[in-house]
Amino acid sequence: MLNNQDFALLRAKSLGGSDIGAILGFSRYRSAVDVWMEKTGRVNNDADSLPLRFGSFAEEFVASEYTRSTGFNLVNHPKALVHPKYDYMHGHIDRFISEKPTIYDESGSLIATRILECKTANPFTAHEWGDLGSDQVPMAYLTQCLWYMAITGIEQTDLAVLMGNTDFRIYEIHRDLELEEMIFARAKDFWEEHVLKDIAPPAQRESDLKLLFPQSKPTKTVEAKHGTCELLAKLKTIQTQVETYEQEINQIKLSIMAQMKDAEVLTHQGQVVATWKSPKPSMKIDTKKLAEDHPDIIAPYHVQVANSRRFVIKNQ
Repeated sequence: MLNNQDFALLRAKSLGGSDIGAILGFSRYRSAVDVWMEKTGRVNNDADSLPLRFGSFAEEFVASEYTRSTGFNLVNHPKALVHPKYDYMHGHIDRFISEKPTIYDESGSLIATRILECKTANPFTAHEWGDLGSDQVPMAYLTQCLWYMAITGIEQTDLAVLMGNTDFRIYEIHRDLELEEMIFARAKDFWEEHVLKDIAPPAQRESDLKLLFPQSKPTKTVEAKHGTCELLAKLKTIQTQVETYEQEINQIKLSIMAQMKDAEVLTHQGQVVATWKSPKPSMKIDTKKLAEDHPDIIAPYHVQVANSRRFVIKNQ
């Protein structure tokens, strides 16, 4: 594996396999704006974070289970591979399948026959995965595998995933030149039009806008476009519908709870259909009373909290 410093430097100066899913809008954890903020130096991702440390730990176990299942010889190549044409595109690949203890021959040509990607997944996301041996995997992982094959020229990637601690699966993903071309075009556009020109990509989610514009300018006003006024009207209508449904939900819950009274469990034909019980008691500090009784103790720990901007529609 790359050391933390080298890994952080490489991520900051180029696009890797874990970036491409976010750029394409397939990642539930990161967006194109998140990637742009990182590549332009506006934020620094912790190269020694708990998720990354766990990922390295789990990778070893998943790789060993893959070897146990297939008998294939795995090679761990510590250095990232860079695309021969685009030096800002790299792939830090988990493992290579190779008959020899190296991925290169004497002439420096790549002789690895497959790529292995190691993943862990929450068992509650099992519906996002298809049949074993297929290429039906979450799109963020599929594009990552396609990215690595495009960089290396290798025709197949095996994606090994451990769901929970009981379900181990292997998926087979083959090179797709049409998809590969689309992915590289999007990556090239992102790098050249947004990273190099220091222009943020379009926001994909509300958190992107909060990240790009964390603070407002009190003296600045923007005139709404005609289309914006139509969107505001539509939003008000939808919010009214939501409030109506929330009221209906509350009435339904009230009716069911009234039937249960002091019962903790509601059953139907022997099956539990609902519960109404208190969670386990927890302890918390009464900061208000602490401040009243011991203001000298709590005063040094008061810190100002910067609240995020709040979007409010005004009634007209």
